[in-house]
Amino acid sequence: MEIDTQSCGEAEIIRRQLDAYNARDIKAFMACWALDAEVYAWPDTSLASGAEALRTRHVERFKEPDLFAKLISRVGVGGLMIDREVVTRSFPEGRGTLAVIDIYELEGDKIKRAYFK
Repeated sequence: MEIDTQSCGEAEIIRRQLDAYNARDIKAFMACWALDAEVYAWPDTSLASGAEALRTRHVERFKEPDLFAKLISRVGVGGLMIDREVVTRSFPEGRGTLAVIDIYELEGDKIKRAYFK
């Protein structure tokens, strides 16, 4: 059985990004993303285009006191990583959780595109 070493490196990038998200460390979080990264709500609703828009979005998100993403599973192959998570958020009506699927496209050592469902 062959091990996909490319996917191992890509999984490390996604792990660092998730750790930074949970730590609310915007600098470490942004280090995982390409300058021209694009983020979408599945399948094609743009949430952020470019590093500045992504940073602005997450600076606000990181202010949420209950914010935490718990990884349930991760799979990847050839530049594509898919995470299944349970995300805790602070909503106007109170604390809540969401089941989320994250699909990441990587180029080199950066996240180029992400889709969230």
